[in-house]
Amino acid sequence: MEKLKLIIADDHTMFLQGIISLIEHESSIKIVGKAVNGIEVLNILKIQSADIVILDISMPEMDGIELSKILKKEYPFIKIIIVSTHSNAKIISRLIRIGVNGYLLKNAEKAELLEAIYTVADGKKYFSKDVEDQYLSNNQKIEKQISNLTELSSREKEILVLIAHEYNTAEIAEKTFISLNTVNTHRRNLLSKLNAKNTAGLVKYAVENGLVD
Repeated sequence: MEKLKLIIADDHTMFLQGIISLIEHESSIKIVGKAVNGIEVLNILKIQSADIVILDISMPEMDGIELSKILKKEYPFIKIIIVSTHSNAKIISRLIRIGVNGYLLKNAEKAELLEAIYTVADGKKYFSKDVEDQYLSNNQKIEKQISNLTELSSREKEILVLIAHEYNTAEIAEKTFISLNTVNTHRRNLLSKLNAKNTAGLVKYAVENGLVD
């Protein structure tokens, strides 16, 4: 049986050597390259084929996100497993959208790392429980935000955008041809519907949902 060919990329030497020591004695795996950034991975791939690339996110010169995008475009047959300290839901969601095949945190045990490698090699996805929980939590938050946004009237959305652009109550009233009291009523409704505590919360919501740049 042909061995799985792996490239491992991480700019922390101790962790890089740690992963290598965990899997180098596996009879069905062959480490064909190691790198400290995305550029080195691409240089290795010019002379050496690989089945799986295991990589960190934070690396100098070319990070794991940029490398993942390039690999998916230029080497779509290569499977990507992220092993990182990053458990940020937005980063996880972004990498899933890019199409990585696996994602686990650096505190994973050897057994889980090997499980991830063999699962991905078998054409399936592997995401650790912590990563899945963060991803699902973020998706639920996004769904709630979308639901809240669809509940807003066109006038409320208009006023929300003006608030985010730092217009005061009088300026909003003048711009929308409504009274100061009506503007304040819309502002209170926005705070209630979007579960925001203050104007800063409204601005944050508008930015996160693409209503303003």
